[in-house]
Amino acid sequence: MTSPVHLHGLGMINALGHDLPDIAERLFAGDTSGMRVHEHWHPVPTSPAPMVGAVRLADHELPSLPRAMGRYDCRNNRLLVAAAERLRPILARHVSRYGARRIGVVIGTSTSGIAEGGTALRMHASDGALPAGYHYLQQALGSPSKFVAELLGVQGPAYTISTACTSSAKAFGAARRLIDSGTCDAVVTGGADTLCDLTLGGFGALESLSRSLTRPMSPNRDGINIGEGAMLCLVSHEPSDIVLSGIGDSSDAHHISSPSPDGSGAIAAMRAALDDAGLSPADIEYVHLHATGTPKNDAMESLATHACLGPAPWASGTKAMTGHLLGAAGATGIGLCWLALEDRGRLPPHVSDGQTDPSLSPLRLAAVGTSLERAPRHVMTNAYAFGGNNVSVILSRAGAQ
Repeated sequence: MTSPVHLHGLGMINALGHDLPDIAERLFAGDTSGMRVHEHWHPVPTSPAPMVGAVRLADHELPSLPRAMGRYDCRNNRLLVAAAERLRPILARHVSRYGARRIGVVIGTSTSGIAEGGTALRMHASDGALPAGYHYLQQALGSPSKFVAELLGVQGPAYTISTACTSSAKAFGAARRLIDSGTCDAVVTGGADTLCDLTLGGFGALESLSRSLTRPMSPNRDGINIGEGAMLCLVSHEPSDIVLSGIGDSSDAHHISSPSPDGSGAIAAMRAALDDAGLSPADIEYVHLHATGTPKNDAMESLATHACLGPAPWASGTKAMTGHLLGAAGATGIGLCWLALEDRGRLPPHVSDGQTDPSLSPLRLAAVGTSLERAPRHVMTNAYAFGGNNVSVILSRAGAQ
C-alpha cells in the first residue's frame, strides 16, 4: 500500500457538457441528448453508420489556443484547453509553493490530433502539398503532454501514455509514482481523445460499432458509440475532499483486441486496487463499469466484477451518455465518480434498453433515481483495453473509514 494522493481542480468536457454542475445533473438524470450521429464519418463498406457521442459545443465554440502555440493547434488540444481552465487557480497555488519545475504532466490519449494528420495527408495526396498551418506536433502521440505543460507553464517531467482505452487511467498511476518517488510534488493528469476517421473506420472494420445508442449489459448489445472529450485534474499530497486511494493494473495479453473471457486480468486489477487502498470488496459502494456494449467485453466484465465484488455494490455504465472516449475513458470515469462522491448520494445510472441478459453474471445496476442515504465513501472505476490492459482505480472521500 502506497501513500494516497489527493485530486484537485476537476475539469471535463464531453457529450454531457463542459460545466461541472450541468454535467452532474445530466449524468444523474441519465441524459443521452448529447449523443448524435457523426455526420462527417465515411463508413467502411458493410458497416452501418454508427451513433457516436459528440461534445455539445460546436467547433467554433471550442477554446482557441494562444497564438504562440499555433503549431499545436488541433481539436484534441482544444479539448484539453477547455478542461485545463478549472485547474489554473489550484495549480497557481502549487506552483507558488513548490515551483514550476516540481510540477509534472502525464496525459493519456489514443488519437492525439490524428484527425488533422489525416486531413493533411489527403490534401498532400490531392494537391502535392501539406496545409499551410499543419505541423507534426498537432498529431504526435507525445504532443498532448508537451502542449499542456507549455500551456500551463509547468516545467517538470511531461509525457504521454497511449495504451488504448486504459491510457488516461494509467496516467493516474504514473502521476502518483512521480509523486511517491519524489520526482514531482504535483502532477497535472488526465486524458483527451477526439473523433477521427481512422478510429471510426478501425472499429467499423472490427464490426464493433453499434447500429443505435449503445446498450451495455443488454442481450441486444451490438457495439460501441465512439465519443470525444477530455478530463484533467491536479494530483498532489495537498489535502482535498477526494482521495486517490488505490490503483491496480494488469495485462493478461489474451488477445490483440478481445479480453480474456474468464476475467482473470480484470479480477487481478481490481484486487490489486483493493489491496493498494487497504480496502475489502464490501467497502466499495459503487462501481463505474467500463461497459462498452460489445458482447465480449460486457460478458467478461460482468463475470469479473461479480467474482471480485459480489452482487452487493451498485454499478453502472455511462457510455450511452458520453460515448466511448477511448484514451480519455479512464480519466472520464474518474471524473464521473468524483461527481458522485461530492453529491448527496445520487449514483450515475446505468443507461441501456432496460433488458437483462440472463447469460451474464448478475450485477446490481443503478437506475435513474438510485441514491444512497449519504454520499458514498469508496467507489471504483474500471477501464479495459486492447492487448489485455486492465486498470482499476478507487476514489474515496477524505476521512472515509
